[in-house]
Amino acid sequence: MNPSIQRFCDVHVHAASVRAWEQTYSQLTSGRLESTLLQWDGARHQVFREYISQRVVQQGVSPRDRVCFALPVHTPGPILFQGREADGESLFVLRGGEEFMFHTPQGTELLAMNFDRALFEQALDQTPAGQEIRALMRQPVIKLPADHFRVGRQRLLATFHAGLQPPAANPPQDPESSLLQEILSLLTDPACDRRQRHGSTTQSFIVEKCHRLAMTQALNAPKVGELCERLQVSRRTVQNSFRSVAETTPLHYMRSVRLNGVRRALLSTHPRELSIGDAAAQWGFFHLSHFAADYQELFGEPPSRTARAVTPRRLDS
Repeated sequence: MNPSIQRFCDVHVHAASVRAWEQTYSQLTSGRLESTLLQWDGARHQVFREYISQRVVQQGVSPRDRVCFALPVHTPGPILFQGREADGESLFVLRGGEEFMFHTPQGTELLAMNFDRALFEQALDQTPAGQEIRALMRQPVIKLPADHFRVGRQRLLATFHAGLQPPAANPPQDPESSLLQEILSLLTDPACDRRQRHGSTTQSFIVEKCHRLAMTQALNAPKVGELCERLQVSRRTVQNSFRSVAETTPLHYMRSVRLNGVRRALLSTHPRELSIGDAAAQWGFFHLSHFAADYQELFGEPPSRTARAVTPRRLDS
C-alpha cells in the first residue's frame, strides 16, 4: 500500500506530493507555512489526510475513473467547495475528471479518499438505497447529521491510521472494504439533508472567474476596475465577494495567486534556467524591489531563499 508520512513548509511541494491528483494550491495568508500529508493507496482506492496551517485555495481536476470524497477532520471556520459553503459536518463529493475549487481556512485538516468507479458502482448496486445515494451525490456538498458524522469520521480515521501501520498477520478486514462501507453508511442515513441545493453563489462565481484570470493573464492581470467591467458588476460587489469567500481584498487575492505562480516557477527550475527577475516578469511583476517585499511578506522568506531545482532540466537535442 506504500504508506507515507511527509511534512512540508511549502504548499506547492505538498500539492505535488498527493499521488494521482492534478492540482494547484495557492497560499493566501501571510507567513511561513507548515503542513503534513499522510497517504496510502491500493489498486482500487486512495486515501490521504492533510493539514495546512495557512489559508489555501485548491484548484484542479480529480483523478479520472474515480469517485472522490473528502470530509473535515478539523476546520476553524467555513469551507467553500464548488461555490457552496460547508461546515464541519459535511461530506464533499467529486466525480472522476471533474474540475474543482476548494477554499480552506487556516489550520484546516481533511481526510480524503477515492475509489475506482466500477468498484463503487458495484457496491451501490448491492445497496438497497443505491438509487437514493446516486441522487444525493449530485450535490457536491452533503450535510450530514452531526452525531452520525462524528461516529463515521472516527471509524474512517481508525481505518486510515491502521493502513499506515505495518501489515498485521491476520488483518480483521480489508481496509478498502471498511472505507467503502463507512462512506455508504454515511450516505444512507435517513437524516441526511437530501434537499437539492442551488448552484454556486454569485460571490463564489466572481472569485472563481477572477482566479482564472489571474492564472491565465498573469502578464496583464486586470485591475479591480477592469474586473468590474468584465463581470458587469459594481466595485462593491467585487470587494464583498472576495471578503466573503476568501476573507481578503481583490487586490491581495489576485497578487497572491500571481506570487504563488512565481514560487512554483522558482521551485521547478534551476537558477541557470530561469532567473528570479524573469520568473517575476512572467507573472506580471516588473518592479523587483516591490515584488521581493510582497513575496517575503506572503511566504516568510525572500525569493532568493526559495529552494530551486538541484540540476537543470535536460533539453532534447
